[in-house]
Amino acid sequence: MPLLEVNNLSVAFARYAGGFQRRMEQAIVGLDLSVEAGEIVAVIGSSGSGKSLLAHAVLGILPGHAQVTGTIQYDGEPLNERRIAALRGNEIVLVPQSVSFLDPLQRVEAQVRTTARGTDPAATVRSVFKRLRLAEAVGRLFPFQLSGGMARRVLVSTAAVSAARLIVADEPTPGMQAEDVNETLSMLREMADKGSGVLLITHDIEAALRVADKVAVFYAGTTVELAKAADFAGDGSNLRHPYSRALWQALPRNGFKPLPGTQPSQDELPSGCLFAPRCPFATEACSAERPAIREVRGGWTRCFHAS
Repeated sequence: MPLLEVNNLSVAFARYAGGFQRRMEQAIVGLDLSVEAGEIVAVIGSSGSGKSLLAHAVLGILPGHAQVTGTIQYDGEPLNERRIAALRGNEIVLVPQSVSFLDPLQRVEAQVRTTARGTDPAATVRSVFKRLRLAEAVGRLFPFQLSGGMARRVLVSTAAVSAARLIVADEPTPGMQAEDVNETLSMLREMADKGSGVLLITHDIEAALRVADKVAVFYAGTTVELAKAADFAGDGSNLRHPYSRALWQALPRNGFKPLPGTQPSQDELPSGCLFAPRCPFATEACSAERPAIREVRGGWTRCFHAS
């Protein structure tokens, strides 16, 4: 049984145009994902593909005007409003993308200590700070006194000192020096090796592949592929979806090959496969309906032609 299981998740927001004309814009469309205990699942995709919205949906912190359908289960039971309120910050911890999540009126160490577990929370915080190259004096600072990289390391600390079973890390490493990126990834790997599930949302594919067990590829608000990290190798022929291969081949070490076109906006989603307008293999069937996610060669993909 997966620790976290997301099935057919859709998120829409009400938009008003031309006075009182109201319409719903789909931000996430039929998204599927699962995370087992003891593994890291990296989520990759371009900006606007729904990565952070997934994190907020799991934590129950979407804005009030969001309309959500589909199911999110944690440890085999639905994550309803009451249950997520009890688990959030305890069994489920978010490393948020924005440093604005830090309380501007509270000193840093006091904030991190709220999630620390064990007989000596203060010592736990100091140990994690040391690993992340945060001097002891940093704990006495307020968030506005931190650099961007320091603030991100503080946010990572809130997960590292916890005993959470599920860690949702939303872009935890931008702005960090290489040494701090490596230490952050090592911490996430250690948490997974001790039995936690980690959902690592990132733009840094190469960094994610150093620690991830699986990789979920998002496009225009849906999952187009869930593959083993080892499938991202060579020319990308082990990958199942053309967008996954295009992302892999766009890396400098893989030829730096650009993908023509752009990801569709939320109010201009195609009626068929969301990737069809940019796909070199698209047929009439791809424009007629959206493919369901299915198992192919030990992974999962949303493509009619994958084999």
